[in-house]
Amino acid sequence: MRISVTIFLTDETITPTRLARELEQRGFAGLYLPEHTHIPAERTTPYPMGGELPPEYARTLDPFVALGQAAAVTESLALGTGITLVTQHDPIDLAKQVATLDHLSGGRFTLGVGFGWNVEESADHGVEWRTRRELGRDRMALMRALWSPEPTAYEGRFDSVRASHAYPKPVQKPRGPLVGPRTLIGGAAGPKLFAHIAEYADGWLPIGGRGLTESLPVLRAAWAEAGRDPDHLQIVPYAVLPGAGKLAHYADLGVEEVVLQLPPAGEGEVLRVLDEFAPYL
Repeated sequence: MRISVTIFLTDETITPTRLARELEQRGFAGLYLPEHTHIPAERTTPYPMGGELPPEYARTLDPFVALGQAAAVTESLALGTGITLVTQHDPIDLAKQVATLDHLSGGRFTLGVGFGWNVEESADHGVEWRTRRELGRDRMALMRALWSPEPTAYEGRFDSVRASHAYPKPVQKPRGPLVGPRTLIGGAAGPKLFAHIAEYADGWLPIGGRGLTESLPVLRAAWAEAGRDPDHLQIVPYAVLPGAGKLAHYADLGVEEVVLQLPPAGEGEVLRVLDEFAPYL
């Protein structure tokens, strides 16, 4: 099983370059970074985990800039977003960012996609909350058009692009209905999410990994109904606090990668936790 990590990198934590070097030297598989552009001070949306919103949410580094730094100082470490709030981006610009990072890293990038929980943050980006999932689906389709080998037009409900020359292309070759880098969708289990995964992703990023025993058969059924190869579905439990029994359970379910949660801390504390994670490698 590949062991990756995620962390809220901020202006107060370990730097991307220091962390990336340590991860590669220690044998970790990858680094995934979250995204929040801003946190409105007047917010009525509750924090999904309960209680007060941790301060690191408002201090998060831009994941593409930070991962670009990480790519520059490593050779084999996988790099990913966990997750990119795709509805909060201009999709033409985002397609260029994704393809550039994937190209410069030699195909090491995974695009983790999500739809957010913070209504006020999304609203500042002009996102209508009730249609955000369909907007995200539309923007992913537009990006796939730009990543296609030949100029391809896209006309969607929310966005469109004329047939265009757009380079660089992501390194990974087209596979079935997918064009672009490895793509995983985060979110809670449900028929709409599973339909989207089966339509335009390589798999699922379930936060915490709870309930997989019950959810995976449902996702696999949606995957099969969409005509996808059952051997190609990827399940990557995300932001997990590890335990030997938990990782063994994931392995029994066919999980080949898990993403462990690091604290949003300075260098000393992060390296100490990496030492704690070492037995799972």
